[in-house]
Amino acid sequence: MRTSPGAGGNVAAADVSQAKDEHTLLVGPDTVLTINPHLYKKLGFDLRQSLKPVTYFASFNQILVCNPASGVNTLAKFNQLPPTSTYASGGPGTPSHMTMEMLLTATGSKQTHVPYKGPGPAAQDVLAGHVSCGFIVASVVLPHVQSGRLQAVAVSSKERSVLLPTVPTVAESGYPGFDATFFETLMAPSSLPAAIAEKIQRDVRAALTTTAMKARLADLDLRVEANTPQESEKRSRDDFAKWGAIARKTQLQLD
Repeated sequence: MRTSPGAGGNVAAADVSQAKDEHTLLVGPDTVLTINPHLYKKLGFDLRQSLKPVTYFASFNQILVCNPASGVNTLAKFNQLPPTSTYASGGPGTPSHMTMEMLLTATGSKQTHVPYKGPGPAAQDVLAGHVSCGFIVASVVLPHVQSGRLQAVAVSSKERSVLLPTVPTVAESGYPGFDATFFETLMAPSSLPAAIAEKIQRDVRAALTTTAMKARLADLDLRVEANTPQESEKRSRDDFAKWGAIARKTQLQLD
């Protein structure tokens, strides 16, 4: 295993896309295929033409959390915040950023984006009250929600969080159809033969669907998916179109 950080996964994507050995694969968020192509126009290669999803390991969401001093404990109250309000994200183009922009589009609200270098620093400034709210993964904010230092308002995905089951989804809070679900994904060069991709997916599914593995992932607020290459590709296409609309609305480009 080799870690290749940088440019939202694009450095690793470039390396894997050129592999010819049928054994070099990429593990990362689905955003490499669904969001990054809209934000990075100068890569020198086409992410969606160069890579394909083999399987979505597991799904995860974002939790809308607010500093209790903001008075926001429902989505209706969040929508009443003045347009001078600010929100935190883990960085430009990250799931937290794009999810909030999707919510602001759905509600017609306006806020100013304050990007941080990851969900941890974003959560710290919401805790400190420097920004009012932010979408952040449950594994980061859970202890602060449990202690009362952060107010959990809504869950971005169509299903409630495993770790925060009493927190309603955005869809349940008055915006039916709202779904900002993300996936930990296994990707391969687009040249990988279908039969090999299907064999890898079956092996991954067998490993992930054990009781012990499901429980371990649930502790991280991850839901096992392990879907087929065909199912993964369809979801990837659908989410590529969905996030493209948000990227165009925000006029966001990162290169």
